[in-house]
Amino acid sequence: MSRICELTGKGRQIGHNVSHANNKTKRVFLPNLQNVTLMSDGMERSYRFRVSTHGLRSVEHVGGLDNWLLKVSDGSLSPRALKVKRELAKKQAA
Repeated sequence: MSRICELTGKGRQIGHNVSHANNKTKRVFLPNLQNVTLMSDGMERSYRFRVSTHGLRSVEHVGGLDNWLLKVSDGSLSPRALKVKRELAKKQAA
C-alpha cells in the first residue's frame, strides 16, 4: 500500500540525515496518514479514506468533504475519491 494521501496527493519526500560531522545519508520523510471516515452531506453517507493530517485539516477548513471535492482539481485525488466526486456532481446536477 502506497503512502499517499487520497485527498491531497501528499506523498513521501526524500532528504538527508546530517551528522555533526556533516555526513549526509539518504532518508525518507513519510506523511502522517490516518484512516478516517468522512461524512458526505450531499450523498448522505460516510466514506473511508486514508488521509494525511494536513489534508484532514484542509477538508475541515473548507467546510467538509463535499466542499473539498468540488474545490480541488482531479489530478491530486485518488481513483476512489474521484468516483465519490463524480457521484456528488451527478447528484447535485439532478
